[in-house]
Amino acid sequence: MRKLLLFSAFSVSFMAAMAQQGNLKDIQAKAESKIPQDTAHKSGWKRGGIFSLNVGQGSSHNWAAGAEKFSFSTAAGLNLFANYRQGKFSWNNTLDLGYAVVNTTSLGNRKTDDKIDFYSKLGHDLTDKLSLAGVVNLRTQFTDGFDYQYLGKYQRRTSSFFSPAYLIVAPGIDWHPVNYFSIFFSPASARMVFTLDPYSYYFTDGIIPAADGGGFEAPLSTYYGVDPARKVRAEIGGFLSANFNKEVFKNVVYKSRLDLYSNYLSTYRFTPIGPRQVSIEKIKAKPQNVDVFWTNLVSMKVNKFLNVTYNLDLIYDDDVRQFGDDKKSAAAQIRSLLGVGFSAKF
Repeated sequence: MRKLLLFSAFSVSFMAAMAQQGNLKDIQAKAESKIPQDTAHKSGWKRGGIFSLNVGQGSSHNWAAGAEKFSFSTAAGLNLFANYRQGKFSWNNTLDLGYAVVNTTSLGNRKTDDKIDFYSKLGHDLTDKLSLAGVVNLRTQFTDGFDYQYLGKYQRRTSSFFSPAYLIVAPGIDWHPVNYFSIFFSPASARMVFTLDPYSYYFTDGIIPAADGGGFEAPLSTYYGVDPARKVRAEIGGFLSANFNKEVFKNVVYKSRLDLYSNYLSTYRFTPIGPRQVSIEKIKAKPQNVDVFWTNLVSMKVNKFLNVTYNLDLIYDDDVRQFGDDKKSAAAQIRSLLGVGFSAKF
């Protein structure tokens, strides 16, 4: 965990350093024509977005080295923004949607990306580089996710729409030294974790048959530290969000957001003890166990419609304990997606 926090801190420093390199006037002139943070936007609304669609296909026949007979993958992404400014008042909104699926002969359909991420920041300028601000962020997914090796051979649902969903409401200070980089900090923010479908058992009433080892299944909500009887967990903690969005080279745009959250309150661990029953263990507060959400997008434009994109997401949440040999440990979650395909800006 200490290495992960050091890595995150280095990432913020790296983004800040990049924001100061080169001839700022030339870089900003290019960036303003490519990305939504625009110093030319003085008042009123500015809206736009980017849609991308990537596909891939592979096949084999009598291939001695071994390969799937057929595979097909598709990935779609939609990034929308709507920004408003009037005098010292600003309101910036982004909505990132992504979904990707791969189909293979041996495994069938498996999703490789699924996200809904809404981020809204309301601000009032104190100086040209500092603002009083408030952030609202909501993250969830579109469709079900599965553990494809549950008990070694079953396919059990482990997530779905709004199970989980993360909502952060944070008042604080926003530092924006340049138009493509900002750091928002809130010393006291509220975060809620929702699980609208708290149980989602594979077996009836979560009772595991003796042939599969016996015992009881853990409710879905307990994978995310949520009491299944309540369906929501509330936290109070410190929140930091660093945003970077810039054309770093000609026709190459790098967009990144790093969110850090430190929960000041006690948490709970849940152990299944019967049909729809869990025992609850209270865990003292560990604000040093910082939750990390880091999303990155590199977009390289080949021509008017063809582009190459690379997504890298990293998450660490101390309350998401689905990993390790015992399937009860927290761990860094990493997902990447490389695509070549069609894109349209509007």
